Amino acid sequence: MDAVTAATSPTVTWETLDLHTAQPFGIARWTHSVYPRTIVTLTHGGLTGRGEAAPNAFYGETRGTVEAVLPILADAVQDPWDWDGLHGRLSARMPYDHPSVKCALEMAAVEWCAARAGVSVWQLLGLSPASLPESSYTVSIADLDDMRRQAREAAARGHGVLKVKLGTDRDEAIIAALREEAPHVRLRVDANAAWTRTQARRMLGVLEAADVEFVEQPLAAGDLDGHAALRAVAGVPIVADESLHHVSDVLALARAFDGVNLKLAKLGGPLQALRALRLARAHGMSVMMGCMIESSLGIAAAAHLAGACDWADLDGALLLADDPFSGLDWQAGHLARPTGSGWGVERRTP
Repeated sequence: MDAVTAATSPTVTWETLDLHTAQPFGIARWTHSVYPRTIVTLTHGGLTGRGEAAPNAFYGETRGTVEAVLPILADAVQDPWDWDGLHGRLSARMPYDHPSVKCALEMAAVEWCAARAGVSVWQLLGLSPASLPESSYTVSIADLDDMRRQAREAAARGHGVLKVKLGTDRDEAIIAALREEAPHVRLRVDANAAWTRTQARRMLGVLEAADVEFVEQPLAAGDLDGHAALRAVAGVPIVADESLHHVSDVLALARAFDGVNLKLAKLGGPLQALRALRLARAHGMSVMMGCMIESSLGIAAAAHLAGACDWADLDGALLLADDPFSGLDWQAGHLARPTGSGWGVERRTP
């Protein structure tokens, strides 16, 4: 901490918002259209940093847990530059739980430091200015005609990569329908841990025939043996999502998956995602930068890291009817690396 800020302690405040998707968003486990998100603001020495908590019930978080835990963890940000100390204090108080709250606090500290240095976060972290991979656009589970419509309209808007949510009793029909509606797009599949081993083996042939790029989380999160066996016979890469909760999980996943989907909200923030990225690379794994349904603030944070990844799935804010932040430059599925100090987005005027 420099002399300008050493005499004071950071102030952390927060606000919870309900974000609404433009249409109901369905995956194998549920369908929702309202997503509570908490925006955290760190103020120190006349500068601010912002973060977003995007809780997901699969990882044990809800609006209620975020509201209960933030007052406990907020004062862990003592010196915004002390990233190791922040991680240590957060881990000591809540070793494995509440990753989206930790993410919001870590995001806020990192952006504050970027503001202090007058640079973008990717520059602060020493990352390459490489362009981002084209992001997929998600076709969520609905009736077949609606999924056809989603794919057709996304392709018409210029999206060249679609990720289709599966885990239904009509998955083969969905793949056939989407290939018919959008024959030239690159297609990815996300089963959200919904298939049995038997179903997954049967679907592999369907996915290969449809030229699917990869399949995300076909089996239950804890079934690493099943994923390893599936990987041994698969003609498409298998990518972990629900099986990855913590940075340390990457080591075990390397034997069962070809790649990992990194989400800041489930790993505890951008610095933890960067650690997981580097660990995955060290073990020969491909990497996708993913997201939750979240505002452009959360998407911007992921975008600063996405240039170091093979794939991107950063459409969370594109699915919203009421994104409270602006500043990201989208051209169909192509997201420009954010510019300006910090995360590079601004709060919209109500």
